[in-house]
Amino acid sequence: MKKIGIRIVLFYVLFLFVAASCVGTKINKPKIIVSNIPSKTGNSVNDDLKNAPTLFELPPEGTKWVDSIYAVMNLDERIGQLFMVAAYSNKDTVHFNAIDKLITENRIGGLIFFQGGPVRQANLTNRFQSKSKIPLFIGNDAEWGLNMRLDSTARYPWNMTLGAIQDMKLIQKLGVQMGEQSKRLGIQFNFAPVLDINTNPRNPIIGFRSFGEDKYKVTERAIALMKGVQSQGIFSTGKHFPGHGDTETDSHKGLPTINFSKERLEEVEFYPYRKMFHEGLSSVMVGHLNVPSLEPRPNYPSSISYNVVTTILQKELGFKGLIFTDALNMKGVSNSNTPSEINFEAFIAGNDILLFPENVPIAIDKFKLAYSTNLISEERLAFSVKKILKFKYKADLKYYKPIEISNLYKDLNATKNDALQYELFENAVTVLKNKTSLLPIKNLENQKIAYVKMGDDSNDTFVSTLKKYAEITVLSDSNLDSLQEKLKLFSTVIIGYHKSDIAFKNGDLNSEELFKINYLASNNNVILDIFAKPYSLLPIANFDDIEGLIVSYQNSTIAQEVAAELIFGAIEAKGKLPVSINTNFKVNDGLATEKLNRLGFTAAENVGMNPEILSKIDALAQKAINDKMTPGIQVVVARKGKVIYQKSFGYHTYNNDLKVVDSDIYDVASLTKILATLPNVMQQYDQQKINMETTLGTMSPIFKNSNKENIHFKELLSHYAGLVAGIPFYKSTMDKSNLSEKYFKKVSNDQFSKQLGDSLFIRNDFHDSIMKMIVKSKLAVKKEYKYSDLTFMILKDYLENTTGKKLDDLIQENFYQSLGMNNSSFNPLKKFDKNRIPPTEMDSYFRKQILQGYVNDLSAALEGGVSGHAGVFSNAMDVAKIMQLYLQKGNYGNHQYFSEKTFNDFNTCYFCAEGNRRGIGFDKPQLGIAGPTCGCASMTSFGHTGYTGTMAWADPETEIVYIFLSNRTFPVAAENRLSKENIREDIQEVIYDAIVK
Repeated sequence: MKKIGIRIVLFYVLFLFVAASCVGTKINKPKIIVSNIPSKTGNSVNDDLKNAPTLFELPPEGTKWVDSIYAVMNLDERIGQLFMVAAYSNKDTVHFNAIDKLITENRIGGLIFFQGGPVRQANLTNRFQSKSKIPLFIGNDAEWGLNMRLDSTARYPWNMTLGAIQDMKLIQKLGVQMGEQSKRLGIQFNFAPVLDINTNPRNPIIGFRSFGEDKYKVTERAIALMKGVQSQGIFSTGKHFPGHGDTETDSHKGLPTINFSKERLEEVEFYPYRKMFHEGLSSVMVGHLNVPSLEPRPNYPSSISYNVVTTILQKELGFKGLIFTDALNMKGVSNSNTPSEINFEAFIAGNDILLFPENVPIAIDKFKLAYSTNLISEERLAFSVKKILKFKYKADLKYYKPIEISNLYKDLNATKNDALQYELFENAVTVLKNKTSLLPIKNLENQKIAYVKMGDDSNDTFVSTLKKYAEITVLSDSNLDSLQEKLKLFSTVIIGYHKSDIAFKNGDLNSEELFKINYLASNNNVILDIFAKPYSLLPIANFDDIEGLIVSYQNSTIAQEVAAELIFGAIEAKGKLPVSINTNFKVNDGLATEKLNRLGFTAAENVGMNPEILSKIDALAQKAINDKMTPGIQVVVARKGKVIYQKSFGYHTYNNDLKVVDSDIYDVASLTKILATLPNVMQQYDQQKINMETTLGTMSPIFKNSNKENIHFKELLSHYAGLVAGIPFYKSTMDKSNLSEKYFKKVSNDQFSKQLGDSLFIRNDFHDSIMKMIVKSKLAVKKEYKYSDLTFMILKDYLENTTGKKLDDLIQENFYQSLGMNNSSFNPLKKFDKNRIPPTEMDSYFRKQILQGYVNDLSAALEGGVSGHAGVFSNAMDVAKIMQLYLQKGNYGNHQYFSEKTFNDFNTCYFCAEGNRRGIGFDKPQLGIAGPTCGCASMTSFGHTGYTGTMAWADPETEIVYIFLSNRTFPVAAENRLSKENIREDIQEVIYDAIVK
């Protein structure tokens, strides 16, 4: 590669030397034939272009370079510059050698790459550039990113999806990223944006490739995208002049006809071109169209029409940039003549670059013959070739350097691609109907929701994301009547119509699908979400029975995730329809929806986090698993109300038999305190049934006349009451090393219905014995910080006696159901499949069985699995919801569970001066060296840790929620290496290190 670079530099030094010796040589100016079609204004340059950017002007040294190169080129080299040949990086050496030959023998000027992969294309680009005397133009169709042609690259939304977005800054930002990626891959021309105004819904080739049917909106978005692309030194190409939007023929297969008058074309189809020229569009692609009002010869393609290319585009519209033909192998033009004649006619018409030509050697011979017989003048040839060289100068090809292959894949697939995708879809998804304000779905405790899939593409992300918000039942039945019978049980039915995100497979509703939608909508409360182009809705004649209608435009994973967020109010609807749907919906229709402050999902960059640093969590989690500190782990990180990291690691056990997935449910141990007991206590406080000075004797009469009677509520929840750490309640239930039949049965009955293991039930009244032992327990003489499980066992008793409801029912009714914590429960085996619950311990002492779905904590087990200090099973996503509720000071889903004052009162350290870091029920960051956090969390942060290897922490200052769940106690709860090696704290430190703003 160094030798290639040196050869190119020497070559250009020679050119400059030749140019210097030719100073003063007269350069003939190109001669443009005057059109016999007058311009509308009588001027050769449209008024809009008077103040156009000087994009096409070169500095003196640039002009000198162009002239010097042209001066030393022979005729073959000059003609060769006009040809941009198709290249594929997914073909074999026969194809590659053929391209080599065209470069070395025919001196072609450029390549347009089609299918393949980025690294393969980069290697070929380097190969082909090394063989070219003058560096090649490299072009690519990247209307929605490089992925339009290349695998392993970013696929951005289609233009029609962008047409729904109202924020032009986002579209310009997209252009910047597309430009960066093109530049990284050694591309100079992106053949985009599409400027066609799609006024015909039946258009078979443009459709979703257009920004829409409104000329103003198409232009606005095209300008934004172009500005972004060209800001990176990449040339944009507007296409397909004079306008391909109102056609019903695919120009790849035939010649479409445009029957509009010239006046109509000037008013509508030419509008974006005029505006784009004024903003500095680099190049235009001329389409293969039959336009009788512009070209009198019948069925004569516009791409080879002098009147279209020279008279109108260059003279009347005043365009000075490069002009490309559309691909000359397309039937829309190739059927009209032989390849060599087509190439010649295209050039005579005024095109500068002949795209995807066929039989290039024969075509060049034709050009040489025409030149020798004066059918092509030197002036005409110089006009296009020098323009091409001018653009090569502007593209810095005079200093061509090979593409750096290392890190190419990583650079093209940077995490910021997904970050932008979230922003784009959040602004595009459009709500067209929202009868009775069904969207977003509120009052989850009163909802029973079913999902029905339609279409032939994947729906996995949509369903999994819906399930992160509420309990969703997925139903399917080939028999429509049977399906409807099942749906009778549900209050809301979400229908997802999923069509392939591969462009040309994105079809319309068929008759069977149409009938199914109509039938289900007439019998149910339906939300229909279309993950396809908006034209898919055209077959639906009547939308009256559809309560909620969403257009998500595409079926990408991010589109599915964002649509689910919208349905549950994590984001609001912002999109506007870019096209009309019969008479039912018109351009710019789109309803705003309410935003509920539920957790959403996005990329780390969108909330000011560095994803590369955040990815270090993976290594720490994997280290814990590899070193057998725990069989499996779940981690969730959220910031500013958005989940930015959710991953599961390892297996349920060290047998590696069942992988941990996000929906798995762990015994969260002491997190129960702040996940179940504390929120209910906070409501009692909020209702002024208790206060910080309320005594334990007042709260629970059983403590009257005891040594604990005068313990204040504030002291009790701060672990500052002098209670013992715990009591071995289980000992009273054993005869030596065996369980006493007085307390346990293998089969349940009315007196023994509380289960603590397989075939193991404890007598129902043992709770009374527990409370008596607590009442009689010792109390420290000196008040000092001492962590005790008894506090929350006492609070559970208080709540049940005060409300008349059991704690497991209380938490479901007051919080879990409305929060959408449908993966959280005491005694999970009553609700969930056992395979979703990683085992917690191999109990060889008391229950003598594997504990899977039964609480690990023995004191909680003796309460039948429901205690104030332990017993909840949950997954990381659910735990994040209640931590977000706390972070939002009692509000979630726009429901106020308790007041901000209540939260602030509970998140206060009342005894910090005495060395006690605890808040009211919450743990707080360490005051000294040892403590539960990384030491980087703010003093306003709060949370809790659990014995089974769990942690939940939230920080109001950084707006971070961090959840870590594991079953580190399996198979035996021996040395707590997870804690000793600070895995949870180190992960928390990574999270804080990842904050960039």
